[in-house]
Amino acid sequence: MSAQKKKDLVFSCEFFPPRTEKGIAKLKEVRGQLSIIGPRYYSVTFGAGGSTRDRTFETVLEIQGKDQGSKIESAPHLSCIGASRSEIKNILTAYKQHGVSHVVALRGDLPSGTVDYGDFHYANHLVEFIRAQTGDYFHIEVGAYPEVHPQAKSAQTDLINFKRKVDAGANGAVTQYFYNVDAYLRFVDCCLDLGISIPIVPGIMPIHHYPQLARFSDICGAEIPRWLRKRLENFSEGEDEALLSFTTDVLSHLCQQLLDAGAPGLHFYTLNRAEPTLAIWHNLGLSTKK
Repeated sequence: MSAQKKKDLVFSCEFFPPRTEKGIAKLKEVRGQLSIIGPRYYSVTFGAGGSTRDRTFETVLEIQGKDQGSKIESAPHLSCIGASRSEIKNILTAYKQHGVSHVVALRGDLPSGTVDYGDFHYANHLVEFIRAQTGDYFHIEVGAYPEVHPQAKSAQTDLINFKRKVDAGANGAVTQYFYNVDAYLRFVDCCLDLGISIPIVPGIMPIHHYPQLARFSDICGAEIPRWLRKRLENFSEGEDEALLSFTTDVLSHLCQQLLDAGAPGLHFYTLNRAEPTLAIWHNLGLSTKK
């Protein structure tokens, strides 16, 4: 963790592009509430195969235009699966024209029923292309998997793939969410052994709804420790306040351990909700330290 301890703390939040006018208004309110944590940037997700491309672009420009008074950057996700070089080039050009200079470069998932990977097969190819087209204009974040990418052949293969993204020009990384501190600490130490020293910010997933979290975790390979699963299974429908209280304590302890160990910040997967993230933030006492 020695290399990570030298980094400036960066806090950030992730949103998905809303589908309706009501969702747009809600997200605007959520952004305002989350501004108290002083995020460096708000990232915006990109649907499989570009399925939310227009809505992602619109959300990014909304953030870029409305939140500049607080100097919060907008960081759109770019997924290379199913995309052509010309499509990615056009997107990058459009973002540059609107002053967006921070992106999250991911491989992404194939939409159900399709087999066309497009012109890029892996995220390192996308990072290389961004650098070739735009030089150092963009600050590029990539994904990292402390508990190993679910499609990786082995933990070592996954580390090598991560290093390819770094060598291609990534400036920083945000991890898949996890609930095991040791997984992150060991991953960072393994990265350092490979000469990787970019900031690796842990991704934090507040727990709103356990069945949904369990389904998604099984797909993305994020482990929910058995003790936590069993505790979460005890909560019944309608016990929202009790669930939030319990999970806030669990996530606050996780975040405190990470920060104490030298993590260079926290990235909150908000699911377009402010309350769970703010509850963790206040529990950590970070609002009084800014």
